[in-house]
Amino acid sequence: MQEKTSPSPEPAGSAGSQGAGGTGADAPVKPVIPAAAAKRANASVIGMIIALVVSIAAFLPIILMNPLPKSDGYRPDIDVAAVSRNAADVAGFTPAAPDTGGAFRPNYARWEAGTGSGVPTWEVGFLTPKDSFIALVQTTKANPTWLLQQTRNAPVTGSRNAGGQEWELRDTGKGEKSLVLDYRGTTVILSGAAELDEFATLADAVVKSIDSNPAVTVSPAVTTAP
Repeated sequence: MQEKTSPSPEPAGSAGSQGAGGTGADAPVKPVIPAAAAKRANASVIGMIIALVVSIAAFLPIILMNPLPKSDGYRPDIDVAAVSRNAADVAGFTPAAPDTGGAFRPNYARWEAGTGSGVPTWEVGFLTPKDSFIALVQTTKANPTWLLQQTRNAPVTGSRNAGGQEWELRDTGKGEKSLVLDYRGTTVILSGAAELDEFATLADAVVKSIDSNPAVTVSPAVTTAP
């Protein structure tokens, strides 16, 4: 007698378990946004865009009226000659105010009392035409220790003629160099990493400035009879 086999059950979720005309349990559901809500959403986006455009239009004239600074940066207006005249009374001499016809731009000019070093100095910083820097220091109280400090202990490597005077050249060998001149009662030091031709131009202007002022009078030492 032949055995009857019962049909195997269909897996859940198969097509056979779906009713006629059904979509199935796993079919994605597509949300439907009412027309009124969609209209309100579009209106909000358009409003934000309009507000942004209005804000840009309001600030654009202000930006155009205040342009960004140029790439060469801020240039302070330093009147070296005026500062020199003001410092003359306390210095006891008229500090050098070299005129390079605007080729060298000063970025500071000051009198330093020398409280720490004991050496009061006239100091001016110059930006050179080749975008380097040279510092001018002038004093009537120079001493060997101070001189070594100002020239970064650089050895004497030669001399350079500028303004009709022989300047002592000191070179560190690392780009920094100094020109030193004892002239008419003061010691002048030019220091920086500029090229020697720029040093020579500034040194020439320094000598001319010193020559245009009265020489410094150094008071002789007072002696007493035994």
